[in-house]
Amino acid sequence: MNTIDYYACVSRLRSWNPRLKAAVAVCGLLICIAANDERVSCLVLLSMSAITVLAGGLSRRKYLALFRIPFGFMVLGTAAIAIGISREPYGQVLISGAGFYLYVTEAGVRLAAGLVLKASASLSAMYMLVLSTTASEVIGVLKSIRTPKLIVELMNLIYRFIFVMTDSQRQMKQAAESRLGYMDFQTSCRTFGRIGGNLFVVSLKKAGIYYNAMTARCYDGELMFLEEERPVKGWQLGAAAGYVGTLVLVWLLIWRVK
Repeated sequence: MNTIDYYACVSRLRSWNPRLKAAVAVCGLLICIAANDERVSCLVLLSMSAITVLAGGLSRRKYLALFRIPFGFMVLGTAAIAIGISREPYGQVLISGAGFYLYVTEAGVRLAAGLVLKASASLSAMYMLVLSTTASEVIGVLKSIRTPKLIVELMNLIYRFIFVMTDSQRQMKQAAESRLGYMDFQTSCRTFGRIGGNLFVVSLKKAGIYYNAMTARCYDGELMFLEEERPVKGWQLGAAAGYVGTLVLVWLLIWRVK
């Protein structure tokens, strides 16, 4: 039950028009990237997180848990920017070896921190959308902006199949654990390989089953989605416009100060 779609279904922002939420998220993302300023990134990060947690009703613990894994990749990805290798001592040396020095500089650390902050702000904008809008509604938004049908259908099938395969892998792992399949390292490696092979076979079988189910429901090469009408209320449009306008105003003020 603890999936992104479940959080989107129980969100207090679920009743909002998905196109309006997508527009706000994309505007926040573009402003964060275009401004290229730590203060704007911090504002987008805090405001989008507040919208998701306070307005959407998602608990802080679950939100931080969703943020934890991508944040770790961000930190590891920017480590190469903050840390350098040289044949001569430079900056603040961390490790010195046979003919090389591992060092960090203040400019490199500042640049890496800025990139992490900008990426976190961009991620918070996308989380605001996906944690308040179901996958089918996001796909509906993509269809409304004339996204190619092939891309939309592949997105939907791949997204749904991820959870099918995850559930199959979980059942296989539980079965292996009940038979002492992870009693030592060698057995664990053998079990991991067998689960991987079985999962490939199961995925092919389930793909055939799901295709037959789609064909039985008059599938003719195009997936049709039932979309619920969610009219945009005046106060919602005003709140969205005020939020985006505030971000633009802060960006312009910072730009003028520079």
